[in-house]
Amino acid sequence: MKVSVLSKRLSVVTVMTLAISFSTQILADIAQAQLDAVASDLQARINEGKLSGAVVMIAQHGETLMHEAMGYQNVEDQVPMSTDTIFRIFSMTKPVTGTALMMLWDEGKFQLDDPVEMHLPELAGMQVFVEQNDDGSWATEPTGHPMTVRELMSHTGGLAYTPPLSQGPVAEAYARAGIMNLTGATLAESMPALRDIPLSYQPGTQWVYSISVDVQGYMVERLSGMRFGEFLETRIFQPLGMADTGFSVKPENANRLSRQYAPNSDGSLRRTDNRPGLANFDFLRPPEFESGGGGLTSTARDYMKFVQMHLNKGELNGVRILSEAAVAQMRANQLPDAVANIGQLYPGNVFGLDFAIVEDPDAYQGASEGTHWWWGIAGSWFWIDPVENIGFIGMIQNDDILYSLQVHAAARTAIYK
Repeated sequence: MKVSVLSKRLSVVTVMTLAISFSTQILADIAQAQLDAVASDLQARINEGKLSGAVVMIAQHGETLMHEAMGYQNVEDQVPMSTDTIFRIFSMTKPVTGTALMMLWDEGKFQLDDPVEMHLPELAGMQVFVEQNDDGSWATEPTGHPMTVRELMSHTGGLAYTPPLSQGPVAEAYARAGIMNLTGATLAESMPALRDIPLSYQPGTQWVYSISVDVQGYMVERLSGMRFGEFLETRIFQPLGMADTGFSVKPENANRLSRQYAPNSDGSLRRTDNRPGLANFDFLRPPEFESGGGGLTSTARDYMKFVQMHLNKGELNGVRILSEAAVAQMRANQLPDAVANIGQLYPGNVFGLDFAIVEDPDAYQGASEGTHWWWGIAGSWFWIDPVENIGFIGMIQNDDILYSLQVHAAARTAIYK
C-alpha cells in the first residue's frame, strides 16, 4: 500500500512536517478580480439558460471573501436564489460520513486495515463476481483478502454502485435488494442484503465509485450504537452549528429548498426534482434509508463550517471534531499500488478517505497539490486547499452531469490561473 508509512496515529513529527511544508508555500491572497471571474462565469451560464441559479461561498485564511446568490431557486415562480437556500448535496454527503467514521477511529473503535467483516460480521465471506449463470445464479471466486475499512473508505474494496452509476448484474442486484431506496428500509434493515451479492472485483485492484459510503454509515451505527442520522446531528451538526443540514428539510424551511433543473437545447430549463419514482423524493420528510453516500441537504454557509473545520485540521471555534491525525489520514492518498489514479474523469487526482485529492496541479486547472474535494450529482461541489488555505463551496441544482464538471473546472481556472 502507498499508505503503509501512515500508522494508526501519525506521529507528532509527521504532523509538524506537514504543517511546515504548507507554511513554506507562498500564500497568495485571492484578488477581487478572481472572485469577480467566478461570479461572472456563473451568471453567464444562468443568462444562457444552462443553470437556474447558484450560491457560491469562498473563504481564505478563515475569512469569508464571497457569499453570493444569483439566479433563481424556483424558476417557474421567479423565486430568487438566496444565500440561505437549501440544496440537495447528494455525494457531498460522503466526506461527512467519512468524518463520522473517523471520529470513531479516533476513539479506537477500529483500525483502517481491519477487515470490514470484523465489525459487520453479517458481511463475512463475501465472494467475487465471475459471471452470472443462465438460471440467474452467480458464478464466483473467493476474495484474495477480505475487504478492509481502508478499502471501503477509498472505493477500492470491490463494491459497485446502483444503476445508473454502475451497470451489470451486481448493480442490478443492489437495486433489487433495495439498497439506497430512500423510502424503503433503514440501513440496519437493508445493508445485510449485501452478503448475498458478490463483490464486483477483487478488493484492492480497482477504484470503482460505489455504495461503500452507505456501508460506512451502517458501520457508524454499529460502532456507535446510534442511528446514523442521530450520530451526525449530535456529534457533527450541532457542535459545528450546522442548523440547516440533515436528511430532510424542516417544515418551516420548505420554502428555502431549491428546485432542480436540466437544460433544454433551446435555452430553457425543465424541472427534474418532480419526476416520478425515487427521483421524486422531496426531502421534506425523513427518509427510511439514511444514505451516507448521498442523502443530505445543506446550505453553503453550513457546509463551509464543515470545510473550515477540515481546513483547521479538525477544529472549529474551539470545538474539536477530529484529531489532526485523523484529518491527515483523510487527506492522504489511500489507493493501493495497483491503482494509479481515479480515472480520466478526474485527471491528476488520487483518493484519500472519502475525498479526492489533487496530485498533479497541472492536470487540474492549477489547484494546489493536496487539495481535497468532492461533488454531488446535482452539481454542487467544494474544495479544501490546505496550501493556499482556501475553502470553496459552489451550490447548483443541475441534472446535466458533464455540464456541471465544466462549471467546476471554470471556477478552478478563475481562482488558480
